[in-house]
Amino acid sequence: MLKKMGEAVARVARKVNETVESGSDTLDLAECKLVSFPIGIYKVLRNVTDQIHLITLANNELKSLTSKFMTTFCQLQELHLEGNFLHRLPSEVSTLQHLKAIDLSRNQFHDFPEQLTTLPALETINLEENDIVDVPVEKLAAMPALRSINLRFNPLSAEVRVIAPPLIKFDMLMSPEGARAPPP
Repeated sequence: MLKKMGEAVARVARKVNETVESGSDTLDLAECKLVSFPIGIYKVLRNVTDQIHLITLANNELKSLTSKFMTTFCQLQELHLEGNFLHRLPSEVSTLQHLKAIDLSRNQFHDFPEQLTTLPALETINLEENDIVDVPVEKLAAMPALRSINLRFNPLSAEVRVIAPPLIKFDMLMSPEGARAPPP
């Protein structure tokens, strides 16, 4: 067990160092068995946080993200958080004014993360395979850049299914009522 933990830590360190040394705009920490975003990474990346535009934390074991994460990486354009245990986002997600795409699929959201509706550049939201029943259709309809929202395999209410289509000017993907998500 300790060997596996050591390997995971070494993998994270290697990926963070690659980002710093290459001057990359991408930080990929997918499938690193993270239960939280490592605090030490803030120090290592402190001189390059403004140039990081894409962070992937997919398929980890994250239960939450901190407000510090959101405010540190405020230049993000894409954030991939699919396949975690997230059920909410911190209110500081509203600092991500440049965010164009967010993937929150395969998490544990019961409520639509309404803070996303305040992001002016957001074009794509993926919330596939969560437990969302209600969606703030009017707020989504008012988003200036939104082009697509994926709500497939969520237990959406009949009201959302009826109200949404005439109000929205973007693609809203929904599964047929009662459809089940495919097995993992």
